[in-house]
Amino acid sequence: MILYPAIDLKDGNAVRLVHGEMDQATVFNDDPAAQARSFVDAGCAWLHLVDLNGAFAGEPVNAAPVEAILKACKVPTQLGGGIRDMATIERWLDRGLTRVILGTVAVENPDLVREAARAFPGQVAVGLDARNGRVATRGWAEETDVMVTDLAKSFEDAGIAAIIYTDILRDGAMKGPNIDATADLARAVSIPVIASGGVSSLADLTALRDTGVISGAISGRALYDGAIDLGAALAALGAGR
Repeated sequence: MILYPAIDLKDGNAVRLVHGEMDQATVFNDDPAAQARSFVDAGCAWLHLVDLNGAFAGEPVNAAPVEAILKACKVPTQLGGGIRDMATIERWLDRGLTRVILGTVAVENPDLVREAARAFPGQVAVGLDARNGRVATRGWAEETDVMVTDLAKSFEDAGIAAIIYTDILRDGAMKGPNIDATADLARAVSIPVIASGGVSSLADLTALRDTGVISGAISGRALYDGAIDLGAALAALGAGR
């Protein structure tokens, strides 16, 4: 199982939110590229980036720190937040991203997801963020009546690389991931599922791994707070690859 250290970008800084609330942001590093290098130096195989401002604005906002991270680190990197058209997808991939994450448009314009997955095989993931099983969009500010599993199943034949499932009520709260819901989703589709939200201990990571169906886990606050030692976690997960 791959461990993806998370760098959430707000106003150019590496931050963490609680339950996705922008007014509850804690700044952990004002140099996101340095933060990324520290994760890579510890041995991580991937980086997970989120443009929080972009998720609300509907277009990239934190391009400068993302580009600085891509320049500083040569591990595969995925990015979500504000990526809602083909031009933006192509631009980010041309700049060195390994994978773009499409969230809001997966609900509002699923045909774009399919088009992008065809145009860029293996480089398009879908981010499904949910409260109580229902998908939320636009930086988690808008809730829908769309059920996560239904939306995930609709992309079975689209050729997307992964689904990143975030339980919003667990995100940044250090209360543990929603293992059952994530595993149920992973069993419902053939697409690799990455767990996000609430991953706060080595025990959480091993429990996700031990389901046998979850392909990866994203963790942010726990790595910054020291609740998870990245080196120890990577060793326990087989270097996270």
